[in-house]
Amino acid sequence: MLSRFLVFLFWVASVGGAAAQTSFPYVVELQPVTVPGLPGLHSFAFAQHGGKWLIIGGRKDGIHARQPFNAFPESQNNTDIYVVDLAAQQTWSASVNALPVNLKEQLQATNMQFHQVDDTLYIVGGYAYAASLSDHITFPYLTTVAVSSLINDVIGGANITGNFKQLEDTAFAVTGGHLGRIDEAFYLVGGQRFDGAYNPMGGPTFTQSYTNQVRKFNIDNSAASLVVSNYSTITDPVHLHRRDYNLLPQIFPDGSHGYTVSSGVFQVNEDLPFLYPVDITASGHTPVTSFNQYLSNYHSACAFAFDSTLNEMHSLFFGGISRYYYQGSSLVQDDGVPFVKTISRVTRFADGSLEEYRLPLEMPALHGASAEMIPNLDLPHYDEEIVNLNATSEDTLLIGHIVGGINSPSLNPFNVNQSNTTSASNTVYAVYFIRNQPNTVQAINGKNPYDISVSPNPVDHVMQVSFELAKPVNIDYYITTSNGKMVEQGRVTETAVGENYVEFSTDSLAGQMLFVTFVFENKFFVTKKVATY
Repeated sequence: MLSRFLVFLFWVASVGGAAAQTSFPYVVELQPVTVPGLPGLHSFAFAQHGGKWLIIGGRKDGIHARQPFNAFPESQNNTDIYVVDLAAQQTWSASVNALPVNLKEQLQATNMQFHQVDDTLYIVGGYAYAASLSDHITFPYLTTVAVSSLINDVIGGANITGNFKQLEDTAFAVTGGHLGRIDEAFYLVGGQRFDGAYNPMGGPTFTQSYTNQVRKFNIDNSAASLVVSNYSTITDPVHLHRRDYNLLPQIFPDGSHGYTVSSGVFQVNEDLPFLYPVDITASGHTPVTSFNQYLSNYHSACAFAFDSTLNEMHSLFFGGISRYYYQGSSLVQDDGVPFVKTISRVTRFADGSLEEYRLPLEMPALHGASAEMIPNLDLPHYDEEIVNLNATSEDTLLIGHIVGGINSPSLNPFNVNQSNTTSASNTVYAVYFIRNQPNTVQAINGKNPYDISVSPNPVDHVMQVSFELAKPVNIDYYITTSNGKMVEQGRVTETAVGENYVEFSTDSLAGQMLFVTFVFENKFFVTKKVATY
């Protein structure tokens, strides 16, 4: 669900980058591909089997309108399941309307969380108009799909009902998050529950609550009914207050597998995107506040590759929506968070450091938001769609295909009430990595210039937070507990150039582990762990 309100444009010099060589030896090339019979779609779920794509749900219009009566109309729900054979240039479809009510309503939703494991597609939640309730809701369902069987039934025109199982639980009433898997456990990361008619002015037409969580569980799909077990949560109302982001499968420098939450919206204190990532592993979550990613802030098409020789993890982002974009060689900050053409890469190096690069190639238009990259599984892969760069000697690699997304003719159509000028894209792009070509990219300075110090630690009665300022800036703060409770938040109103001090009483928090977060300039977060006694 995309939404923005204010527009603020100015030039930014402090985070600008310089041309740089890179250890990533590929250039990126896009080639448009014709797919007969596939309509424009965005925010859908997908799976694949035997070279065929399975596409479920999403929307047929563009970015949603500002008016509650006109936002997310039922008529623009995608009510067809599509199967695409790109090699044969064929597309088949089957309507969800023949399915039981709970299935057919969820499977035409937008922003469902989904993840494919072998021949099963797992789908959680999603948001759409539910005719059975005469209202828009976030669906409280976990649904599994037998991928190859459904593909065969759609192609053959057979009854598709037997390919689904569904379980109802409010824990699955989530939209705009992501579903991942580490070892045997599923991770439902971030997102929100949004019920009612969208209203950008906050009118009483809806209820909204961010999960602020990672929800971890196991799923047994072996019997006639689904069984969920080992359910647990991690709650963080500051760093996990995110939706509409990209969840990046990662191989970390120590060889472990997990995910990185990339950007997303909205900050607790401002209607602006987060810029720093959060790493998700089997042992928990880690906000990486030392690094800001500037060139991709909303859900878009992404690709992933790992170089085991150099121990480098590469994540690439294709267009979408961002608070920052380039105009020539200058980086522009636009707090309207516009549609952008940028193609960028974030690399995690062997020492754990992160660097962002602007690639010289751009998307052909303001395109990529809410699109999906369907990976080419004929390439050697690690788990989770990560290309194994060391397992192929080919100089040209077909990484996958960018499918769907939102097209926009202008940077900020939503903010000026021109959402009707946007549309769902039916253009498909083949994405290639081409080795050993001239490859000069623009590195972005993503370092966090701020820090805080907390003393004493452990603290008894009074905690002092100190920080240095080179100029007056906006500063917000949050104090949370280890179990995810927000105990204090506010704004620092009196600051000066040089050393600054803020004191907090901890009398009511004795014996707890606290996390103190300061936010500078609405974009630089710093968190410290503090014990109390």
